[in-house]
Amino acid sequence: MSSAKTILRGMTWDHSRGYLPMVASAQRYQEMHPEIEIRWEKRSLKAFEEFPVEKLAEEYDLMIIDHPFSGYAAKHRPLLALDEHMPEGFMADQLANQVGKSHESYTYEGHQWALAIDAATPVAFWREDLLAKLGRKVPQTWAELLDLARAGHVVCPAVPINCLMNFYSLCVALGEEPFQSETFISEEIGWQAIADLQELIEACDPVSWQQNPIHSMNLMSSKANQQIAYCPLAYGYSNYARKGYADHLLKFGQPPTYLNQPFYSTLGGTGLALSALRPNVKIAVDYAQFAASANTQRHLSTLAGGQPGHRSAWLNATNNAITHNYFKDTLPTLDRSFLRPRYCGYTRFQEEGGPILHRALRRETKPHDALRELNELYRHTLATA
Repeated sequence: MSSAKTILRGMTWDHSRGYLPMVASAQRYQEMHPEIEIRWEKRSLKAFEEFPVEKLAEEYDLMIIDHPFSGYAAKHRPLLALDEHMPEGFMADQLANQVGKSHESYTYEGHQWALAIDAATPVAFWREDLLAKLGRKVPQTWAELLDLARAGHVVCPAVPINCLMNFYSLCVALGEEPFQSETFISEEIGWQAIADLQELIEACDPVSWQQNPIHSMNLMSSKANQQIAYCPLAYGYSNYARKGYADHLLKFGQPPTYLNQPFYSTLGGTGLALSALRPNVKIAVDYAQFAASANTQRHLSTLAGGQPGHRSAWLNATNNAITHNYFKDTLPTLDRSFLRPRYCGYTRFQEEGGPILHRALRRETKPHDALRELNELYRHTLATA
């Protein structure tokens, strides 16, 4: 009689890009290790962005996390410091082949808290067939973008979290990175960033205020849509660049220039973290190396619908062929993306700061008051970290 299998539980986020690649890597790992079973579960995108990582670590051996949780992990240690458990050569390969600063984003206070198995940043996407039907071209500049938006053909995801990410990006382009001193952002730069982001969203279809990137891609790729042809800034999903995933194919590329320079969007993506509070650490470490390896990322994960974190997958000819050059065309934007802070209290800033900014953009509060609140929130989260 065979012995019982060792079971590991994993938690990821509820989208084809987040779930299917993990299931695929787990299935293949189990085929090579029949005595082990890895069960991946999923939670909503909002829960992924906000749910406390320490609670996940109590229940799950494997977790897909957002890099701002790295500061909390470093202070409270619910996650395994991977650099203490994985070969130096493997970690060096991960760093050398990161997309943008995806690997670095999980490095905090001298330790590695997750492996970058997914990379993303806001990029542009559009319907080539619909633009042609409308007699329009892909906007290359901010002025051309506003012109297309005012004609009724643009959507830009503007729920609070996406507004905050795009606000960071505009601040960087205006010459000041947020979070670089005891002040979140100077009033002059912050005011201009609010004004420009407000102008863009108000020029777009009003549905933007209720949309996240997935909503916008579902809208634009649907059969019913014959009006919205372009989005300038949304976290990219290569799934929609693949034939058969949606009614209509979406083409992806770099956002329009802003202030006559390439746009600096805000890095997203996800990382594979391991619980420090659960048994079977050795097995979890071995599986994580397999899932994040160049070979798995380049082939199995990408073909399963993933958006890998290993650079070799982004440069692979087959992956670009099946995604209509999604990876090649968006890679420059990822390589210059802004890295969010990861101090222990940052996740609270992000959760509460988005709605503060959102109210100002919707003209429910004044920009001056919103910037004051954001600066106070920043100082408070720093002090309580």
